[in-house]
Amino acid sequence: MKYYLTTERLRELEAELERLKKDARADIADRLRRAKEYGDLSENSEYIDAKEAQAKLESEIFELEETIRNAVIIKKTKGKAQVEIGSTIEAQKNGKTHKFTIIGSEEANPEANLISNESPLGRAFLGKKPGEAVEVETPGGKTKYKIVKIE
Repeated sequence: MKYYLTTERLRELEAELERLKKDARADIADRLRRAKEYGDLSENSEYIDAKEAQAKLESEIFELEETIRNAVIIKKTKGKAQVEIGSTIEAQKNGKTHKFTIIGSEEANPEANLISNESPLGRAFLGKKPGEAVEVETPGGKTKYKIVKIE
């Protein structure tokens, strides 16, 4: 699976991975060591909690490593003839102009008009050119956008 990320987001994920591997793992090891001092591990709630936290942490580390390993850097696409990941577009809906940037799902933030390439609207825009219209099924019914320009 590919994860479309900006360079900035990739750096953030790499920093988070480093923090988890060093600091968080050390914290969990310390919790486990202290919990073992209480004796019988089978009924030791501190030990059980620490083991669960360790499993969650290792899962998080694995997911971050997977994302970083399969990252595809999004490049800004000024002057492109059609919409692709990284494009910022202006589209009209009911006479009103909206601006969207198509990005990967890791960074999507619809409130900031950063839409995922995997969302229904993002998928509809991909490959389209200025002047073309897209129709998207939304919870409120079908919505139609006309692409005005690609920045």
